[in-house]
Amino acid sequence: MFSRYKKSAPVAQPKPEAAQAPADKAGEAKTQPIRRSNVGHLVPAHPSVTDKERKRKERMGELKVELHKRLLDNLNLSALEHATESDLKQEIASISAEALEELSVVLNKDERSMLHQELYDEVMGLGPLEPLLKDDTVNDILVNGPQQIFIERSGKLELTDITFKDERHLLRIIDKIVSAVGRRVDESNPYCDARLADGSRFNCMVPPIAVDGSLVSIRKFKKDKLAIDDLVKFGAFTEEMAAYLQAAVATRLNVIVSGGTGSGKTTTLNALSSFIDNNERILTIEDTAELQLQQTHVGRMESRPPNVEGKGAVTQRDCLRNALRMRPDRIIVGETRGEEVIDMLQAMNTGHDGSMTTIHANSARDGISRLENMVAMAGIEMPIKAIRSQIASAVNLIVQASRLQDGSRRMVSITEITGMEGDVISMQEIFRYERLGITPEGKIIGRFTATGVRSHFSDRFRQWGYDLPASIYDPIAAE
Repeated sequence: MFSRYKKSAPVAQPKPEAAQAPADKAGEAKTQPIRRSNVGHLVPAHPSVTDKERKRKERMGELKVELHKRLLDNLNLSALEHATESDLKQEIASISAEALEELSVVLNKDERSMLHQELYDEVMGLGPLEPLLKDDTVNDILVNGPQQIFIERSGKLELTDITFKDERHLLRIIDKIVSAVGRRVDESNPYCDARLADGSRFNCMVPPIAVDGSLVSIRKFKKDKLAIDDLVKFGAFTEEMAAYLQAAVATRLNVIVSGGTGSGKTTTLNALSSFIDNNERILTIEDTAELQLQQTHVGRMESRPPNVEGKGAVTQRDCLRNALRMRPDRIIVGETRGEEVIDMLQAMNTGHDGSMTTIHANSARDGISRLENMVAMAGIEMPIKAIRSQIASAVNLIVQASRLQDGSRRMVSITEITGMEGDVISMQEIFRYERLGITPEGKIIGRFTATGVRSHFSDRFRQWGYDLPASIYDPIAAE
């Protein structure tokens, strides 16, 4: 029976006391231990979990641990690489049925089905995280130790009832993720960036740096990237703004997408890239590959951290310098955060018009200051006026994205850089998002409007065949 994946000589397992008594005896009251974190604080229980559900969950958790041990002892792990999902699930069901019978544990059909799926996720997937990774409505997964797993859904954080058994269980899943991409995490190297098989971005930090248990964040990879029409439909910006951005990208203006963490910078950059002509050669440079360009001629590069010996690092600046020798029409840097800003500005100034990147900043003016600071951090001694002149010459447009307090994401500003006035970079805002109020439910009320300022690049748009009507620059009259 199920000999294809089962080892020839399974190791007999002793009966665990917890599994021998699947139900409490009548009249015996069992006290629930209070879980405490490493620093002694009470860990609050999920408000919707009753004592009965908690007991059932703990009982199922103990069963899953015991059955997982038996699976590891009985399954021929080397043969699993060639096993289909249906064959492996059937094998798990057969082994667990024998184990449950031996342990005298009776489960109903739904409990068995759930247990088999969780065991499959433990063997082939990422354990408790697997259902969250399969849920398309979840954008981010945030793990604060083994007992707290938060998710972000529609811009709002929620505490789930999913937990790991203990810290060892969580560390085993972390090790499974990082080892798959040739990296490791331990006390000597307590943090790691990686990418899951589906492209999701993974970051972790383990004890002793993480005080109350390992910290994990997963930014899920969107299988279906949002197009400009989708963003307009969701209210991220208007059709007039989309028409202006199409003209800006198609006429090869250099664009910077600015915003805070989780504001939708990468999504916006992906959407803007759809306006690039299919005949252009595009090179993308990222720390973690997230961009999903649909053009035919795209070369993707990803930086690499140093190895255990501190050698072998390939930075974004290394990739950018090499990209300049690869005849790109456009260069897209996923995020500029360090000394690569020098090469990025030089590329924008020397024949690679239409390049794009993102930066972390709260406004267009703050974005310019961030660029100045990054140039200074690169260790290049330049007068501040020369730095600003370089920026004013290189950058044409700053698109500001923001996540509002109700979780919605909006393109709150589109600003053009028009040149220098003395020692100051001159800018003009073309479109903005005006907040008008808030509903009792906490929903932001606002509107997009033009500022009334005509684009500095109107003549350029016309010469390239994008004759935008003057009406798109007319502000909305106040109600």
